[in-house]
Amino acid sequence: MTTVIPFSRYNEEFSSLTSQTRQTLSNITTMLEQQQQQEHPADPESHPSSSSSSSPSHPSAEQKATIQREMNLSLNLLAQTKDLLKQMTIESRSVDNATDVEECKKLIQIAKANHANLKDDVESIQNDVNHYLLLSSSSSKRGKGRRDKNKKSGVNAEVREHLLSTTNSLSKQNSNLEKSKRIMADTEMIAMEITEELSRQRETIESSHARVRGVTGLSNQARRILVNMQRREVQQKMVVYGVGAVLVFALLFLLGFF
Repeated sequence: MTTVIPFSRYNEEFSSLTSQTRQTLSNITTMLEQQQQQEHPADPESHPSSSSSSSPSHPSAEQKATIQREMNLSLNLLAQTKDLLKQMTIESRSVDNATDVEECKKLIQIAKANHANLKDDVESIQNDVNHYLLLSSSSSKRGKGRRDKNKKSGVNAEVREHLLSTTNSLSKQNSNLEKSKRIMADTEMIAMEITEELSRQRETIESSHARVRGVTGLSNQARRILVNMQRREVQQKMVVYGVGAVLVFALLFLLGFF
């Protein structure tokens, strides 16, 4: 089971990256909830007279940068898990023992399922972050120029809705592309597994042919031995019959002589 040791290390590293990514996503979710709780009681739409006092509730540039930095970190960790999954797949192709092959396949399947779930979580949080940053940006601009915005609120709302729909559309397209890539990678892996299985079956068939040729050679050799034994038996019988005939003639001759 020495060949499975690297896979156990891969699994430990994969679990560590997964836990780090989920912790980062949890931090992002906590920050978003805190910002929403700070903004809700001081919403300028519900309290227009307190717009000047509600300005501190808007997220600062540092807070936005922190959220974006955590989001980038989660994306980097997700990319590392994907690279590690590829390394596990490549390493599994060099395993020869059937028991180790099955163990490696189980580890890879579990890792692929965890990576798919983690990827969905990252994409969901990323959509929430993009949506939040877009709304906070438009909200801060609305707080600065509230008088002028009374004339342009309809246009800004339309633009904001258009941007949101565009962002959601791009997110869905990215998700579809990633799913397609995932399906292609799974198909490629299945094709490689089928190819390896066919090569193993070919080796088995070739070894069976070699055994059949060996058995055929042994049967031919045994047939030749049996033919030789039959010939010797016939020769021995002829010798015995000849000796018997000579003895009979000799006995008759002696009887006739006396």
